Amino acid sequence: DLLGELTEDILQRSFLYQLLAKYRPDAVIDSVNTATAFAYQDAEKSAQALLEAAARGQADRATVERHVLLLTMPQLIRHVQILVESLKRAATKAYVKIGTSGTGGMGFNIPYTHSEERPSRLLLTKSAVAGAQSLLLFLLGRTPGAPATVEIKPTATIAWREIGYGPIRRKGKPIPLVDCPTPIAIAQAFAPDAHPWCELAGTLEGAYIDVGENGLFSRDEFETVTALGQMEFITPEEVADYVMMELQGRPTGRDVVAALDAATAGPTYRAAMLRGAALERLRALERDAGSRGVAFEMLGPPRLTKLLWESYLCGLLHPSVRALAESQAAELSRAAHARIERDATLRSHILSVGIPILTPDGERVYRGGQVAVPADGGDGGDPRSAAPRGWVDLRPEQFGIWITRAREMIAQAERRARCSDESGSDVDWTAIGADDPIEPARFATWVFRFEDRGERIKR
Repeated sequence: DLLGELTEDILQRSFLYQLLAKYRPDAVIDSVNTATAFAYQDAEKSAQALLEAAARGQADRATVERHVLLLTMPQLIRHVQILVESLKRAATKAYVKIGTSGTGGMGFNIPYTHSEERPSRLLLTKSAVAGAQSLLLFLLGRTPGAPATVEIKPTATIAWREIGYGPIRRKGKPIPLVDCPTPIAIAQAFAPDAHPWCELAGTLEGAYIDVGENGLFSRDEFETVTALGQMEFITPEEVADYVMMELQGRPTGRDVVAALDAATAGPTYRAAMLRGAALERLRALERDAGSRGVAFEMLGPPRLTKLLWESYLCGLLHPSVRALAESQAAELSRAAHARIERDATLRSHILSVGIPILTPDGERVYRGGQVAVPADGGDGGDPRSAAPRGWVDLRPEQFGIWITRAREMIAQAERRARCSDESGSDVDWTAIGADDPIEPARFATWVFRFEDRGERIKR
């Protein structure tokens, strides 16, 4: 479930998915401290134990699996994958995460640590997970069809829930009273079989302040951590007020996602102006060399390279989008294969960048030494299943897809023509026209935009 691809079965078995699917909330307020939950499983300690077991020759599969299940980033990524898909399917309109800095707002000089390291690796892991989650939420906020995304990240101790006097509980359990009336030699005190203490009746009691996930603090502990210049503190009610104001559309200035939107450097006017000059220079170089690059398979994914080369083949065989839309798939398939057979330079370029070419009958393939998407024919699988992800596919059914795309482009152009009197900035001035030539980059962009819904919504 953790390291494989996210499947429908994994999604359906998730309690988070089941919860959101059942109630379909308009808004979700997530106050679970995910960073603490994942980081404090202590993958570093587990790794040390695994290495020691390996040195003894005892690192069996079960030992390795136990360690793998503690890896922090795979857990976070799978959690967010399930969260995103669940929120989208539930049609949730707003998601608010109450995050953490991991250090109560302090820096690398934080004195509240659990080891000789300052700060401890465990604490830094918590901060790293919290930061990684913020960036994943930043992406969620830029995803069409996903809810409006807000993260409130308190950077101080959050307190308090209760002040009282009574049993002191650690991790939910009362602390038993013990005593050691007589000191013993330090060399013996910590031996595995050492037991110099005796258990007393009752449990530890005292005046406490309950600060939530951090447990119960004594007066002096609370006074220390909240002192000026230490973590200081913020009340839960203030955090809740920030959340409610954001949900009501009243910006608080405390939304980390909005802050990242404002602080990141997006596309610029200068770059847009230079883009045209760069493209013209590339066209001139191609004209002078009599060579067309199309794709080198460095941008990725391999599917993009496939789309670019297949649409390039369509452009070699038909002068316009309309001509492609009026063509026949079988004829287009035969013509494309004939072009591949006789044009060794074209064929070599496609194969050299790692893209196999599947013949029209689906039974043979051209391939080079490197293959970006290898065939997976193991366990009775069909090796052709790799074709949609990164092979130039010359089968008629694949060219039928391109013909269908061309027809949809024409339908879009006709819908725009019915609104020909409109000339505002909301008009899609870069849209593909019915009589436009077939340009691979524009075709690939169209597929990403309209089929994959992969369009940028923030700048």
